[in-house]
Amino acid sequence: MVNLIQSTSNVYIAVFGQLETMLQNWFPGLAARLIFSSVLLGFFWQSALTKIGNSLFSPSVGAYAQIFPKALEAAEYDADQLSSLHTVVVFAATYAEFILPALILVGLATRLASIGMAVMIVIMSIVDICGHNVDAKTIGQLFDRVQDGVILDQRLLWMFPLIYLVVKGPGLISLDQVFASIFGSSKSETTAAN
Repeated sequence: MVNLIQSTSNVYIAVFGQLETMLQNWFPGLAARLIFSSVLLGFFWQSALTKIGNSLFSPSVGAYAQIFPKALEAAEYDADQLSSLHTVVVFAATYAEFILPALILVGLATRLASIGMAVMIVIMSIVDICGHNVDAKTIGQLFDRVQDGVILDQRLLWMFPLIYLVVKGPGLISLDQVFASIFGSSKSETTAAN
């Protein structure tokens, strides 16, 4: 019996050790970027488009309603009554929704872009809960048997590829790696820890 367990363990280690060796430097980072992009790039770009008014330099009233719902309501839905700080935040959020997912997709400044997206998701969740007063079902609950809570369940899953990219980097198939090889960085952003 001990020999059977040892043999099974050796086969397991050999198979998965070889698989890890073959994939560890390129596949996980690429997969994290493609999964994030396939699920959320279109979502964030569409969200950014709803925030644009007459031009890229003119936010819509809907942008203020999405980001500052209570402040806009207090201003009787007149965005001109809000401060310039509100406008700066609206512009920053709008452009970030265009730029950060694209950077993650191509693997450029991946760690910084992933941190930025993670911060945006946290802030978006707080605004949804506190500003838009979503109900408990929409918020969800961790460690329950129901997996359809839009805030906790879905956004926790959104965060995983971003956390991976921050910790491990975008992998060898990325613009970060291309620039690291061109500029001869001794420790590139894509270096994978063993």
